[in-house]
Amino acid sequence: MNLETTYLGLKLRNPVVVGASPFCDNLDQARRLEEAGAAAIVMHSLFEEQIDLEQQALLHHLETPAESTYEATSYFPHYDDYHLTPAAYLRTLERLKSTLTIPIIASLNGRRPGGWIDYARRIEAAGADALELNTYQLATNPDLSGEDVEGDILEIVHNVAATVGIPVSVKLSPYHASLPHFAAALEQQGAAGLVLFNRFYQPDFDIDELEVVPRLKLSYSSELLLRLRWLSILSPRLKCSLACSGGVHTPEDLIKALLAGAHAVQLVSVLLENGPRVIPAMMEGLRTWMTEHEHQGIATMRGALNLKRCPDPAAHERANYIKILQGWKL
Repeated sequence: MNLETTYLGLKLRNPVVVGASPFCDNLDQARRLEEAGAAAIVMHSLFEEQIDLEQQALLHHLETPAESTYEATSYFPHYDDYHLTPAAYLRTLERLKSTLTIPIIASLNGRRPGGWIDYARRIEAAGADALELNTYQLATNPDLSGEDVEGDILEIVHNVAATVGIPVSVKLSPYHASLPHFAAALEQQGAAGLVLFNRFYQPDFDIDELEVVPRLKLSYSSELLLRLRWLSILSPRLKCSLACSGGVHTPEDLIKALLAGAHAVQLVSVLLENGPRVIPAMMEGLRTWMTEHEHQGIATMRGALNLKRCPDPAAHERANYIKILQGWKL
């Protein structure tokens, strides 16, 4: 049975990838993940804000850039609180490449064009097999149109992809007016793959202290449904690689993502909760299902339930929405 897949032009021994997370910071942890069967590892993100801070010439500018108020910048971590400084990030990447045999995918997280190009080159020089761009931007300015937001992202992708020789993927938000149109535009600008989807960590309110506080909640399987729908819609339309990120906790979740059209599946929350041992269980569940359904390889099952190939394409579209709502009886 062949579990190999191709993601971002990289040949992987199976579709399970460790998503962007602190696992890469510890070489022993990374080695255990590889031994458990992980086919690739995505490093946690190097943030645009870290790069900006490092480039400040004076110490007192590290946490108070000239264009920001103290109140605004105080919400960001202190410089030393990031997992790795930019220089340490590159050193860790080099150590991972010298220690592991599986592909290492670096990650850059930012929101503005420019400023990324130099570090994209450094990341490539340090040995990364691919680069994942996390273009997180929360549009709070009413004068900023959706076209403006997407234009910035397209510019970032074009500039980075044109600068480096390694494949570049983009971690997307589901909140676009026409995701298929935007996805096709990203592909045209040089994206070798798309990751569906970014998980936005929502702030909470402390009603006693009257403060806005960050909350980290791990994903759960019900989050997979949004990913399945858009993987199913995009996979027949795009030539680039697709990865599912968010909501994969069981072998059944993994199988569903592949049937929707994913080339790879990124795991984070389930690994944080249960450790590397979940990967062999995922692989065993996948093999059992493939044997029962007479699939000899990933290629024959990938996309079997996408919008083009599934028996009832209307199930992905408005007809299913109407059917579900009309089927609710009191």
